[in-house]
Amino acid sequence: MLSADAILNLHDTLTRAWHIELPPAPAGEPGDWLDRIARQHRANFDLWHIEDEARAPGATDAELASVKRRIDRTNQLRNDLAEALDRTLLEWLTPQFLPSPAAPLNSESPGLIIDRLSILALKIFHTREEAERRDAPEGHAERNQQRLAILLEQRADLAGCLNALWHETLTGTRRFKLYRQLKMYNDPALNPAIYRSHAGSGQ
Repeated sequence: MLSADAILNLHDTLTRAWHIELPPAPAGEPGDWLDRIARQHRANFDLWHIEDEARAPGATDAELASVKRRIDRTNQLRNDLAEALDRTLLEWLTPQFLPSPAAPLNSESPGLIIDRLSILALKIFHTREEAERRDAPEGHAERNQQRLAILLEQRADLAGCLNALWHETLTGTRRFKLYRQLKMYNDPALNPAIYRSHAGSGQ
């Protein structure tokens, strides 16, 4: 069910395609496993480019406030979708009595690793873009070629870790759990800046 090579290929294919033409964000219930991967990657893709807007030198205070709210919403979606990946895997494993409760616990779940691989795919795309920039200053291409080599090595390492975790989970020699992010900033009952504002306004 889980193949790091298939995930990397999907991340790279979608990243290239979305930089040419970005379709509407997917709606409705997710489809197969790779569709779920694609939706989580889309959240990271959108988050990356929204954060670019926040760094635009001429952005007004009102524009920055709007962008910040979009960042919060998109980051929440990104984390929710990473958790959903882990739930999907655990639901698939449960009928096989896996993960083994006696196995050592891995500190990071597959969903969190896939999230990191998604971000690395975006870093690799944009770093390669900078390495190939024709109008870049002297030394820019060389610096980014070096950065690209590091990113590719890091991604290969992480993909290997994901494959190893999945193999060990299937053989009952390692287990993972669903780790909830439990973000507080978007919850009006948990963020003091929100609930104190509501209390002061009489809402």
